[in-house]
Order: sequence, then C-alpha cells, then structure tokens
Amino acid sequence: MNKITQLFKIQYPIIQAGMIWNSGYKLASAVSNAGGLGLIGAGSMYPEVLREHIQKCKKATSKPFGVNVPMLYPNIEEIMKIIVDEGVKIVFTSAGNPKTWTPFLKENGIIVVHVVSSSAFALKAQDAGVDAVVAEGFEAGGHNGREETTTFTLIPMVKEKIKIPLIAAGGIANGRGMLAAMVLGADGVQVGSRFVASVESSAHENFKKTIINLKEGETQLTLKELAPVRLIKNKFYEDIQNLYKKNPTKEALIGLLGRARAKKGMFEGDLIEGELEIGQIAGIIHEIKPAAEIIYEMITDFELTRKEMLNFGF
Repeated sequence: MNKITQLFKIQYPIIQAGMIWNSGYKLASAVSNAGGLGLIGAGSMYPEVLREHIQKCKKATSKPFGVNVPMLYPNIEEIMKIIVDEGVKIVFTSAGNPKTWTPFLKENGIIVVHVVSSSAFALKAQDAGVDAVVAEGFEAGGHNGREETTTFTLIPMVKEKIKIPLIAAGGIANGRGMLAAMVLGADGVQVGSRFVASVESSAHENFKKTIINLKEGETQLTLKELAPVRLIKNKFYEDIQNLYKKNPTKEALIGLLGRARAKKGMFEGDLIEGELEIGQIAGIIHEIKPAAEIIYEMITDFELTRKEMLNFGF
C-alpha cells in the first residue's frame, strides 16, 4: 500500500479524472470496481442530475468513489449540499480557492483533494487543509494552468514544497507514464484522456473515434484570456485562431465561445463546431476499451517496466 491507496482505501493508485461530459456514474463505478478511484464529473451536471448519478454509482459499486467539483460553476452551494446529503466520502475540487469549501467538506468527514498547476497553488491548498493535491501539467486536456509547466518538471517541484500526498496528472495514459510520474515524486496518478476513450465514458462515439485517430501535435492550448483550454484543432479551434488575428477583446472571444460549446462537441458529437477537449497523450491512444481493461493494462505495463528498470544494472 502507498499513501494514495491508503487515503482512498483502493487497490491501485490510479484516479480517473472527473471530466465534464465524459465522467458519469457508469465510468466512475467501472473504474472503482476495477480497483482505481472513479470520479463523477459534476461540472457538466445540474444539481439534481448529479444527485441521480451519485445514487446510481452507489448501486453500481460498493467500492470508494468521489465527485469532482469545479468551483467556478453556479449552484455550488446546492452541489455541496447534495454531496453531503448523499454521503459522498471523497471530493476533488478545482478552478477556485481551496479555502472556500475545504473546511465545510472536512467538517462533514469528507476527504478533500485540490487540483493545482503550480507549487505555489499546491502550498495554498496544503495550507487550506486538503488531504492531497493533484498537480496537473501543461500536457493535460481541458482547462489548464496558465504557467505552461509540463508534468515532468511540475511534479518534482511540487514534491519539494509539500508534505501531503501528491497525485500527478497530465500526459499519463499507460504504466510507463505512471512509473515515470512516481519516480519523479508522485504517490499516484490521475488519468483523463485514456478514460475518455473507454466503453463506459459518456463521451459521444464521434469524439471517441476522433481521439483514437489523433496524431502528435493535433491539440493546442488556447483561450488564455478566458480560461486556458487544450483543444483538438478542428474548425472551431481554427475560428478562434482567425479571431486572434484581429486582436479581439475578451468579450469577442466570449461571443465566439458562446454557450454549451463543450457539450456540443464532446457529448453531442459535433466534430466541426464543438469544443473537443483532450490531452497531448491522445497520440498514443489507439483503441476504445473497457475501463477495467485500461486499468489492468496500466498495472501490467507498470510492473513490467519496473522490472526492466531493475535489469538495467547501473
């Protein structure tokens, strides 16, 4: 057992990221049943939809699972109340100040983890009383840090500063990546993109098929003036780049983004006008597989690679 498996009472130190429009109860329960920690992504759910997913997840697994809550979303008070009322034991918070909700969650006996993109934010999260942090590198899909620090450099820098358990995220999709992150100082890993292309993901099949055909360099971080996000280079992405050539105002960028653009792309499968969020590591994802098979392959790859390293004989 390591710090992460002990903290969450799980078999493997693998956490499935709570991604908007991808992480419903089917994926969360499948990951938890396979020995990892599944997370329901509250960011794409109205409060009552979240309640329904929590209740269905409790029926689908007897293992620990959690909820990921981006704190910039509306209805946050209602979401937190539902989490407590439904007896959720693990919450991952992101996109906000950890001091805002950590005391409330801790008072209700909930394990709290906060997602950060720098060692400075990691220290703030530790000071706020969280139980662990996820340090997410620039490679990650979806909303990202402004610092553009890669996972390879971020993990050792955060490790140097904090005393609480550290989970690495961004660019990890197989056992080799998991081992590399743990050698750099992580106690566990959070995996997003690999689980988007799973059978149980709630992503549209069009989006899943696009992911498994992506090549290196076909994603880009953009919209830094609003909230940095890594996207597949489709027509919507090109529209953003063309608007940038006109030196747009923040309001003009908001106007182009509009509402429900991520839902249109990832959930409804509009590959042209939709916002398609995925990480750089998509270039090594070639098949849509069940979540349990993904975890099995990661652990097998992790163990084989570790043995290979021991045989180097330095």
